Amino acid sequence: MPFLTEPEPERGANLPVMPGISRIVANNPSPMTYFGTNTYLIDTPDGLVVLDPGPEDHPEHVEAILRHTGGQIAYILVSHTHHDHVGAVPALQAATNAPTVGFRNSAIPDFDPDIKLSHGDTFAGMVALHTPGHASDHLCFALPASTGEKVLFSADHVMSWSTSIVSPPGGDMRDYFASLKLLIDRDDDIYLSGHGPMLRDPQTLVREMLTHRMIREQAIAKKLTTGAFDTYTIMDTLYSQLNPRLRKAAERNVLAHLLKMEAEGMAVRDGELWRAA
Repeated sequence: MPFLTEPEPERGANLPVMPGISRIVANNPSPMTYFGTNTYLIDTPDGLVVLDPGPEDHPEHVEAILRHTGGQIAYILVSHTHHDHVGAVPALQAATNAPTVGFRNSAIPDFDPDIKLSHGDTFAGMVALHTPGHASDHLCFALPASTGEKVLFSADHVMSWSTSIVSPPGGDMRDYFASLKLLIDRDDDIYLSGHGPMLRDPQTLVREMLTHRMIREQAIAKKLTTGAFDTYTIMDTLYSQLNPRLRKAAERNVLAHLLKMEAEGMAVRDGELWRAA
């Protein structure tokens, strides 16, 4: 797939992305987060919006957000409630008293947004798109083509540098397929994701991601025709060349595929083993 790379960004800097949009990259690099979580500062008709304040236990990142905004934040917007996106919300809200905004049904008890969004709702000039799969409460946000290009804040649903992890129970592969198809039917020009650089002409990558997942599912189905296996064995067969640090995440993806196949009558469970239906 045509993934992108970028030089490691300057920490604590307010990095211009395009007119009215900049990002601060949190210092939480990992195989799951690339160089770190992108916190976006977005100028909107309703004031400055901070999208995804980043992880907990990174006070220097919160300080950078406050420094570059002067604390004048109208809203704290959350794409989904994984800790590397929502963890810094309490500290930022305590410093600014800005209301929080997120999906109406939060996936964690510690975050209950002050303003609750549903699919298709408009907020601060953006349209919320419910895109579950990576997380049950995942939202993307679409900006109109005010600059001549249609921008989608795609968070962790589609990233320019890597595929997304779908880890049950919060992650759901059936939802992930449907959410990819939702984006394929759109005509956005640019994706700004939760990790990594800007992605132009994103439909090509979205189609390839869906095709990749379909091929992976076919490979799992073929494996199950030869016997009953646990998720580790299936992962070890399909991801034998994978970086060892990513193998646990790959096993979670395999489980998500199997649960989808079970729901669709293609696979059945026998304890910890799976076989073809």
